[in-house]
Formats: sequence, structure tokens, C-alpha cells
Amino acid sequence: VQLQASGGGLVQAGGSLRLSCAASGRAFSSFAKGWFRQVAGKEREFVALFDWRGARTFYADSVKGRFTISRDNAKNTLYLQMDSLKPEDTAVYYCAIKIGSGSVSDAALYRYWGQGTLVTVSS
Repeated sequence: VQLQASGGGLVQAGGSLRLSCAASGRAFSSFAKGWFRQVAGKEREFVALFDWRGARTFYADSVKGRFTISRDNAKNTLYLQMDSLKPEDTAVYYCAIKIGSGSVSDAALYRYWGQGTLVTVSS
């Protein structure tokens, strides 16, 4: 399985972006999939997760109410709709597949990290 994130860019505070994560390979729909973000010098931070079992979603408190995670199985693609963006949302955003049981925010439980896409929010 390979993942490729795209859709990042420069946007003003209050604006919106939609990130996409295209997957190649099998078994994409069988696993929970998530988005993380990372700022240089800091640890990778959990953003959101889509769990296909019951179509449950999980969000970090910092993005709840502003970001929406979704998927399109037919296209093997995961999305992250980001609205009301803030300068503190600036980061490289990564998608990955959760293969271990445990906390949704534990990056060690994820594999097949995509290349990442840069989101820059100007004030």
C-alpha cells in the first residue's frame, strides 16, 4: 500500500483547503485511516481519523468543528476538509493507515505514511 497526500497550499486565515490522500494497493478500505501534521522541530500531531467500522470519526480538540474527514472507497481516497483555518494550522500534513489497536492519536500505531503536503496559513 502506498499513500500520497496532496492539496496543500497557501491560504489566508479563515480560508479553506481540502486535502486528498490517494491510496494504491489492496486492503485500503479495511483499515482506519488518519491525518497527522508536523511542524519542524516538533512531534507529529494527530489531526483526525476515519474508522470504517461504523463510519466513526475522531478529531483532535484543536480542529474539532473546523475540519472534516471523509473517504471515497470507489476512488481509494481519503479527504480532509479544512475550514476556518488558523495560522497555527500551518504544518506538513500526512496521511497514514492505522494498523494497531490503541489510541487513535498514537503515531506509532500507523504505517504507510504518505509523502506529506504543506499547508501554510497566513495571518
